[in-house]
Amino acid sequence: MSLETHDIQVQTWADGKVVEVSICGKLTQEDCETFTAIIDEGVEKFGQIRLLFDCVGFDGWTLDGLLGDTKFGLQHYRAIFRLAVVGDKAWEKAFATFCKPFTKADVQYFDIADIELARAWLKEGT
Repeated sequence: MSLETHDIQVQTWADGKVVEVSICGKLTQEDCETFTAIIDEGVEKFGQIRLLFDCVGFDGWTLDGLLGDTKFGLQHYRAIFRLAVVGDKAWEKAFATFCKPFTKADVQYFDIADIELARAWLKEGT
């Protein structure tokens, strides 16, 4: 499945067990609702999913987007088995480290040049 709205693209693999979210620009509440609905489908089906956030082009949050993203994190604390954060800036690497206390997921940062390694890591054992 593939879905694109505003500045976000969402793709799934392994029958929905792996979800990739690419964000460009500022994340809005509507964007959060878009990817949350797809992630929830995978969680309902499998119990946990594997998630890749491609942050290249990500420019932060709108206020409602920050609230939506925080709500997502609280509601999905145990729902993510592995989280790959892909980026090309130092703050994105720091963001991956910042996420660790807010999830039970195994969190790893990958440089954009290594996005295929990130995808392979997520798919291991699916």
